[in-house]
Amino acid sequence: MLPAAGAAPGQAGPAARPQPPGRHQLQLQLRALRLPQPPAALAALQSCLQEDNNLWIFNVRSISPLPVGVVTIRMIFSLKLRRGAISYDSSDQTALYIRMLGSCVIFKQLSTRDVRVRSRAGFETERRGSHPYIDFRIFHSNSEIEVSVSARNIRRLLSFQRYLRSSRFFRGITVPNSSNILDDDYNGQAKCMLEKVGNWNFDIFLFDRLTNGNSLVSLTFHLFNFHGLIEHFQLDTMKLRRFLVMVQEDYHSQNPYHNAVHAADVTQAMHCYLKEPKLSKSLTPWDVLLSLIAAVTHDLDHPGVNQPFLIKTNHYLATLYKNTSVLENHHWRSAVGLLRESGLFAHMSLENRQLMESQIGALILATDISQQNEYLSVFRTHLDRGDLCLEDASHRHFILQMALKCADICNPCRTWELSKQWSEKVTEEFFHQGDIEKKYHLGVSPLCDRQSETVANIQIGFMTYLVEPLFAEWARFSNTRLSQTMLGHLGLNKASWKGMQREQSSSGDDTDPAFEEMDSDILPQENRLS
Repeated sequence: MLPAAGAAPGQAGPAARPQPPGRHQLQLQLRALRLPQPPAALAALQSCLQEDNNLWIFNVRSISPLPVGVVTIRMIFSLKLRRGAISYDSSDQTALYIRMLGSCVIFKQLSTRDVRVRSRAGFETERRGSHPYIDFRIFHSNSEIEVSVSARNIRRLLSFQRYLRSSRFFRGITVPNSSNILDDDYNGQAKCMLEKVGNWNFDIFLFDRLTNGNSLVSLTFHLFNFHGLIEHFQLDTMKLRRFLVMVQEDYHSQNPYHNAVHAADVTQAMHCYLKEPKLSKSLTPWDVLLSLIAAVTHDLDHPGVNQPFLIKTNHYLATLYKNTSVLENHHWRSAVGLLRESGLFAHMSLENRQLMESQIGALILATDISQQNEYLSVFRTHLDRGDLCLEDASHRHFILQMALKCADICNPCRTWELSKQWSEKVTEEFFHQGDIEKKYHLGVSPLCDRQSETVANIQIGFMTYLVEPLFAEWARFSNTRLSQTMLGHLGLNKASWKGMQREQSSSGDDTDPAFEEMDSDILPQENRLS
C-alpha cells in the first residue's frame, strides 16, 4: 500500500455505482489495512449510515485506539495518527480510501484514475492534511472523540483534505456579525507597510495584525508581483492566490513559533537577501521563483515538535524518512503536493516542473539545522578559495541555500523588539514539548525543560554556536550595509540576553553558569529551528 500522490478522493468514481461493502468485505478490508478488529469492533459495524455515490460511513466507536509505536510503512495509517490513507490493490487496479472522522470511518471506492500511486516525478508527495498534528491523545488508550459528522462536512474534507478549516478567505464567504473583516483603514496601513517590505526593520507581527492573520498570503503575493514573476511565468493570479491560501492554512496556528507568521518572516528576509547587489545582478527569474516558494513552504505542516521527538515516539514520518531530515522531507513533499493540487505551474512542461520540485527540495532540505556544519564548511571553503562564480547555476543554487538558511534563523539579527518576541515564542514551543515528554515519561529533550532552562540561556547558546558563525561567513560573501546591520543587532541582542542572564543569576534563579563552555556537539543539532 502506498500513499496517493496528490489523489483527489472527492472526485467522482466509475460510472457504475457499486454497492456498499458487506460485513465480510469490511472484515477483509480492515485485515488488509492491519486495523484492529476485535469482535466488539466488528459487531459495531452497523448497517450503512449514509450512502453518497461511492461514499460509505460506518460506526466504529468500539475500535480501541492503536498503541503508541504501531507504525507500518506499507500503510502509513493509524486511526489516531493519521486522518486518511489509500489502500491500493494492483490486481484489479481499484483502491479504497479510508478516513477517520472521530468515531466514524469513511470507506470510499476509487477508480484507477482517482489514485496516482507514484508520481511521474519519481517520488511520492505528501497528502495534504495527513500529518497535521502530533495527537497526544494517542497516549490515552481509552480516549474517545465525539465528532458530529454531516454529509456536507464529509464532502468538504474529502475534496480538500482539510481538517483544520476551510478557506473563507479564498472563497469569499461573508461571516455573519464578523469582526474580522478588515476595513479600508487597515487595508491602507497594510499597503503602506508593503511599500517598505525590503526594510530589515519590517514588523511582521504588526503586518499580520493589519492583514487579519493573512500576512503570508498578502506578503508573498506582493513579492511575486514585485519581482515580475506573475508576468514572466504567465501565472494565473487566482491559482497563485489559491496556492498561497492553502500553504497558509497548512501551517498550524496553534504553534507558538512554527506557524504562518514565521514563514512570512522568513520570506521577507529572503526578499531582503535577494536584493543584495551580488545576488540581484546575477539571479534569474527562475532563481527568484524557487527562492520565494522555498521560503514560503520551508516549514509547511510543522507539527510543533522536533525530530528527536518524532523518532522516540516511533512516529511514522520518522520511519518513512529513515530518521533523516524527517521534518524537512515532510515540508518538501507537502509543498510539492500543494503545487500539484493548485495547478499553478500546470502550463509548464513536465521536465520544468520536475526540475522545480527537485530544486525546491534541495533548498528546503538545506534548512536542516543538523546539517549546519557541513553547509558552513563548504561555504567557508568557497570563500577562502574565492572560486564562487554566480554565473554558474550550481553556485547560484548553493548561495540560495545559504541565503535560506540565514533567513530561517535570522531572528537574533532583527531589532531587539522583534528578536525578543521570536525568542520567547520558540522557547515556549520548546517548553511545550518538554511538558509533553515529562507527562508521558519520554525523557526531556535538550533545551525543553522549563524548570532548568531560561530564554536567555537558550538564546545565548544559539547565537554563539549557530547564528554567529553563519552570519559571519555571509558577511564575508556579501559585505554590505545589511550584513553589518544584522551583525550589529546580533551583538546587541546577545549583550541584552547576557544582561538578563546576570540579573537572573543574581536573583537566585537556577541557571547554568557554564552554559557558554558547552561543546557545540551537544547543542540541539536537530532542534526545531529548521
